[in-house]
Amino acid sequence: MTEPDAPRPVSPEELGFERIVYEKAPPRATITLNRPEVLNAFDFRMLRELARACEDSSWDDEIKVVVITGTGRAFCVGADLKAWGADLLDNPREYWKWFGAFKDMHDRLREIGKPTVARVNGIAVGGGNELQMACDLAVMVDDAFIRHVGPEHGSVPAGGATQWLPIFVGDRRAREILLLCDEIPAKQAEEWGLVNRAVPAAELDAAVDYYVDRLAVKLPQTIRYTKQQLNWWRDISWHETVGHARDWLAMSMLGDEAKEAIRGFLAKGKD
Repeated sequence: MTEPDAPRPVSPEELGFERIVYEKAPPRATITLNRPEVLNAFDFRMLRELARACEDSSWDDEIKVVVITGTGRAFCVGADLKAWGADLLDNPREYWKWFGAFKDMHDRLREIGKPTVARVNGIAVGGGNELQMACDLAVMVDDAFIRHVGPEHGSVPAGGATQWLPIFVGDRRAREILLLCDEIPAKQAEEWGLVNRAVPAAELDAAVDYYVDRLAVKLPQTIRYTKQQLNWWRDISWHETVGHARDWLAMSMLGDEAKEAIRGFLAKGKD
C-alpha cells in the first residue's frame, strides 16, 4: 500500500495484511496475531503490520478501544527464531534493522492514544509478554502461562521486560521471572499484577467485553491524556534503555554465547 496523503483511517481490507487480522466494529478495533502454526511468533512483516494497524486505529475517531489477541492456542511467543535466527547470526546490521521494526511496533501501540486491552488467549512468552504489558489492561485464560526464556536462548529480554516488569511486579519478582525463566501460571500472574484478570476460557470474551464497554464511554481526549501521564514510568524506562539495547543485542549476534544458544534451539526444532 502507498503512503496516505493525510492521517485518515481506511477499511482493513485496503491494508492487505497477511500476518494479522485487523477488524473494526466501532467502538472496537481488534488486532489478531495470525500465525498459529508458529504460536503467533513475530516475523518482520508481522511487526510492520501491527504498527500499521495501530496507526490506522489511532486515526479512526470511531474507534474508542483496541483489543490485541492471538489465533489458536497461543497469544504470542515472541520472535520467530526459526524464521530469522540463523540469518541474523554474525549479521548485527540486519538484527539492528529487525529490532527497529520491533521498537516501532511498541511505540505505535503504546502511543496509540486510546485504551488497549490484551486478550491473552494462550501462552505469552518473551516478546509476547512484552506485547501484553504494552497494553493498558490484560485478561488472560487461566490455563495459560507467562514465561521469559531469553537468558536460555542468548537474548537479553530488553524489549520491554527488563524495563517494565519491575514496574508491574516489583524488583524481586521481576528478577525471578527473568533470571529463572520459570513458567508463571495465569493465576499467579493475576496475583502479582502482571495481568488484570485470569479467567476460564469460556469467560474470556465476556471479561474483555466488560473492559471495552466501560472504556468506550469515556471522554476520548481526557482518557488519551490520562494514558500519557500513566505511561510516564514506562516511557522513561523504555526511552532511556531501548536504543542501547538495540545496539548491544545487535552486536551480541557476533558472540559465541548467542550463536551457540540460537543454533542449539534451531537444531532442537529439527529433531
